[in-house]
This record gives sequence, C-alpha cells and structure tokens, in this order.
Amino acid sequence: MAITGRFVLLVFAALAPLLLFPAWGTVLLTSAMLLALVLSDLLLAASPAKIALRRKDPGNVTLHAETESVLTMENGNRRTFRGMVRDAWQPSAGTVAPVQRIEIPAGERRRMSVQLRPTRRGDLTAPHVTLRSFGPLGLAARQRTVALPGHLRVLPPFHSKRHLPSKLRKLRELDGKAAVQIRGAGTEFDSLRDYVRGDDVRSIDWRATARRTAVVVRTWRPERDRRVVIMLDTSRTAAARIEDEPRLDTGMEAALLLAVLAERGGDRVDFFAFDRRVRGRVDSAAKGNLLGSLVQAMAPLEAELIEMDWTQVPAQVRAISAHRSLVVLLTSLDSGAPEEGLIPLVAQLVRQHVVLLGSVRDPLLGRMKEERTTASQVFRASAAERALLDREAVSAQLRQLGAEVVDAEPLELPPLLADAYIRLKAAGRL
Repeated sequence: MAITGRFVLLVFAALAPLLLFPAWGTVLLTSAMLLALVLSDLLLAASPAKIALRRKDPGNVTLHAETESVLTMENGNRRTFRGMVRDAWQPSAGTVAPVQRIEIPAGERRRMSVQLRPTRRGDLTAPHVTLRSFGPLGLAARQRTVALPGHLRVLPPFHSKRHLPSKLRKLRELDGKAAVQIRGAGTEFDSLRDYVRGDDVRSIDWRATARRTAVVVRTWRPERDRRVVIMLDTSRTAAARIEDEPRLDTGMEAALLLAVLAERGGDRVDFFAFDRRVRGRVDSAAKGNLLGSLVQAMAPLEAELIEMDWTQVPAQVRAISAHRSLVVLLTSLDSGAPEEGLIPLVAQLVRQHVVLLGSVRDPLLGRMKEERTTASQVFRASAAERALLDREAVSAQLRQLGAEVVDAEPLELPPLLADAYIRLKAAGRL
C-alpha cells in the first residue's frame, strides 16, 4: 500500500486539535473517520494483480534513432483501474515519459507507448513494470511490480555509409575500364579488343588474331571472389575514447564500410572480433545479408580490459581461410609493446597474405603539438610529439615488412581504409 501526500496532510490536520484542544474524544473521533476514509479508499482501489500485461518488444534500432516500447494492459477487475504505470527501462535506453497515468475501465484494454532514444550501443533491458492503483479519493494506493522482461538491441549507426556510393563508383570504374593491364596473380579475363600502340605484346591472343585480319589483345579485370578477413581488436586498448567515441566503435565503422564495399566488389568477406577469444564472428556464408549479420554481431561487443593475445590470431585467420587473402587488422598502434606482439604477427601473416592495418589516431595529439604558449603546454606538446613519432616508427616497421598501414583520425579512417582496399585491388595484389 502506498500512502499519498494528501493523506499525510490529513493526518497532520487530525493531530492539530490535540495541541489546541484537549478534547480527546474529538481527536479520536476525527482520527477514526480519517482512517476509515483511507481504508475504504484502499478497498475501492482496483487490484493491480488483476491487470494482465503484455509487452511488444521494440526489436532492433540503430544508435540515437527513435523507437517505442508498447505495453498492453487488460483490466480484470470489476472496478475501473486508475493509477500510474512505470516501464522500467535502464537509463541508457533514453526513455521519454516512462511513468504515465492510465485509466482502464473494467474488462477493457489500454495501450501504453514509451518512446526510446538509446544513447548506448548494445543490449538494453527493462526487467519489470510497476503498477500503482489509486482509490476514488486518491488517499491511498495499491502497488505491485510485475516481472515483464523487455529487450532492445541497439545497433551500430554506420555513419560511414555516406562514403559508400563514391567508393562503389571507384570500384565500377576500376572494373569497367576497357584495357586494364594488371599483371600477376589476382586477374580475370575480361574481353578481347584490337591491339593499339602501347599495349603489352604479352597480352596478344594469337588464336583470336589468326581468325581475324587484325591483331587482338586480351583485357583483364581485377579478380573477383577473393577472400577478405577482417579482425576487430576488442582488447583493453579498444576502450579508449577518442573524440567522445570508443576506439572500438570507430573500428566498427571502418569494418562495416570495408565489408560492404568488398562484398559489392565481388569478394567474400569474413569478420571476427577478438582479444583472447572470439567475441563475435560473421562468415562469408552470410553473403546476401552481410550488413545485417555484421551489425547484429557487432551490437553486443564491448571492450574487454585484458591484453590482446596476438599469438592466437594466425590460427584464427587460418581457420577462416587457408588460401591467400586480404587480412585487415583494426587495432591500435600504441598498444603496449608492438615489437613483442603486433610486429611479429604481421611478419608471420605477410608470408601468405596481404595485410592491411587500420588504426585510429587521436586528433588531440595534433592539437597539443601546436599549443606551446605556457610551460605546461610545452611539456604536453613534447609528449604529443613523442607519441606521434612512436606511431610513425611502428608504421614504418610494418610497411618494411610488406603491410599496408592506414593511421588516421576517427572520421577519416573508414574512407581511407576503403581507398587502400581499392588501391590493392587495382594493383592486382588481392
């Protein structure tokens, strides 16, 4: 039972005569009348236990988008239910008006809609619903909390999708050139055309030339159906916030853009999130609904506060593809001791695969480097310069091993990583 503020005021009003008038009989009579009113109001309140509840889950929604949670309530009482209903979503669900006043006549149903605008990616829950039924006078209320689990999966927003049309145009231009002379592995026969000065004589098709009066050459296009393996680092370094966003989320944006672009380019894409064990995985068998599978796999991912186990990564890549593939590592260049983990890993992978590494660089380093007005700013600028030089040194070592490195700020990383993929495809290295 919940006692309202109105009842508290009435109790004080009943006790006031005790101080002013010593007539105990009057005080007792007034108190008895008030108590009778409260009890009768409580008895006339509809029972919350007879309210049947059903929830319609909102399902999935992208981060910062709006959706709604709908409760259907059926009044099994003989009296009208008048009260408050609270849908207990966790704060990061961004509920608007989670507590609402509801009136349900006997035997009828009502719907309650709660607007949600989530502020955090992942799986969000509402464990229960609380009902508070008031009596006709509003002096007392009956309350009950009902376990009614609700679930909302908040998906990555994929803001980098805006870059997809321009990158796809580059791929189509690459794929549609009349004479793309790409040598070595990673090419497919496209068509025949007449020889023009400057063409490589090794591309002449002598059989077709013998059947015609003109010299004919073969044209080539970048090979399709290649394997692209994307690894997203979920270790402790992924928890760092850069430009008010976790490094992990920026890696997701880059992985989504690259994966969709590679799939549209005819390649097979596999994804896995890893630190010391696999946290999420999408196989190339999901082709046709790759984007949906990726965002579902990425939604519950969180950075784990543990060190990355680089020694297990080659086995994970080998389990996905035993053939030459493009292996994309989305990780940090400033993680611990790269000469003991990241660099030996890349040295091992480049023997069989093409390795592309993407890392997020904090723009704050660049700003700190330029601010040198005070003594403290000079010290910070020195530290920023040291950090940037260390990153460049690691990048240079990785490039010497044969890997491609994209070290960019959060908004620049997804498109620059996609450009690196297109360059590799144009050079026939995939």
